[in-house]
Amino acid sequence: MKNFRCYQLAKELYKAAQGQPVKGAAKDQLVRASLSVYLNLIEGTAKQSPRERRRFFYISLGSLREVQALSDLHDLKIAKQADVLGAHIYKLIQALE
Repeated sequence: MKNFRCYQLAKELYKAAQGQPVKGAAKDQLVRASLSVYLNLIEGTAKQSPRERRRFFYISLGSLREVQALSDLHDLKIAKQADVLGAHIYKLIQALE
């Protein structure tokens, strides 16, 4: 997995999300959504068909949009990091189409 750039970026985003100054339900959702990005990318790589992989990568992208929305709502410093990961996931999906 060391050569899978999206995986590495998602891992960094998850760790960064844990340290953000958000409280309560928003913090829980931020951490859960960032973990979902990470885990769905990995699960997608284990799927046999491009259609199945694409499905999991789209789920990952949807979770990333949650992270981006929360980042925008709370003015978090992970917005650029999330944007870079979003571009990588989008390219990954396009490569399967």
